[in-house]
Parts: sequence; structure tokens; C-alpha cells
Amino acid sequence: MDAAALAERIEGALRVNRVFGEPVTMDGVTVIPVSHVGGGAGGGGGREVRSGDEKTSGRPAGEGSGGGLGWTGRPCGVVVLRDGDVRWVPALDVNRLVSAVTVVLVAAALTVRPILRGRCR
Repeated sequence: MDAAALAERIEGALRVNRVFGEPVTMDGVTVIPVSHVGGGAGGGGGREVRSGDEKTSGRPAGEGSGGGLGWTGRPCGVVVLRDGDVRWVPALDVNRLVSAVTVVLVAAALTVRPILRGRCR
């Protein structure tokens, strides 16, 4: 895949409609979902191996590598429009919450254990 084709795929994957979803309107209230989107791309190349290297390494007469594209998204919240009033309602990211609680509990356990050992002696 050449650089121009890769750039087109990146542009297609990271458009603004990936961040702001389609608005939903019901009973005079409009809700617009919002996401955090990120991505990355990588490329590669190749080289020709000299004939002397080919005999000692056992490799073919050329080497090459490829490229790729990846992106991810997670919900951030919604924008709520009601009677001319705009309100932001954040999404609860359960995975992030569980990770934060786990880190705090492990840190607390590692801190309390030496304190209790010192008092028991």
C-alpha cells in the first residue's frame, strides 16, 4: 500500500462523525453523542540484499516490511439540547473506574502492610 492510499484510509477512519454521533431528537430534546477518537499509522519499506549476504544468511535476495492503520474510540458523554439550554452529561467509563479503584486498593495494601508489621513487633 502506498502512502497516498494509507493517508486516504486514515482520513476516512478519523472523520468528525466518528467523534460526534448522529443527533437524536424526541419530545423536543436533542441528544448528541460524543466520543474520544484516536488512531495511528505506520509504514515500512524494503531493501535489496547483496549477493554475498544471501549465501551466508540463507535469506532471499530482498527484504521488506509493511504498514498498518488502527484507531480506537470510547464514549465521553452526550450534549443535551432542551428548550434552548445546552447541558453536558459525561459518560461513566466503568473500565476506567474499576482500574482506578484497583490501583488505589493495591497502593493502600502496599502502604498499610509495612505499617502493621512495624506495630506488631
